[in-house]
Amino acid sequence: MKVYLKIHRKDEIETIACCDEKLLNQVFKEGNLRIEISNQFFGGKLINLEDAIEILKEASYFNIVGENITSKAIDYKILPKEGIRSINGVPMALKMMF
Repeated sequence: MKVYLKIHRKDEIETIACCDEKLLNQVFKEGNLRIEISNQFFGGKLINLEDAIEILKEASYFNIVGENITSKAIDYKILPKEGIRSINGVPMALKMMF
């Protein structure tokens, strides 16, 4: 399984954007909620799911979208199941450390 992963850097803060391969360049809407899985934000390197998990384990900030990456993040206890939100059936999660 593959996912797109892109690292955004601003000042000394890194935010990891990661999505399931099949979701890139799609938009999902549900009521007032909308998420755009843009190439600009998510379209980094196409890597193995396991490699992405290793990167996410160390991340203070991330934005992940898709069944594969969110399920694996839960399996590895990177985030709790309660931290998942779905938009039109597509699971997503954010992690921010303050």
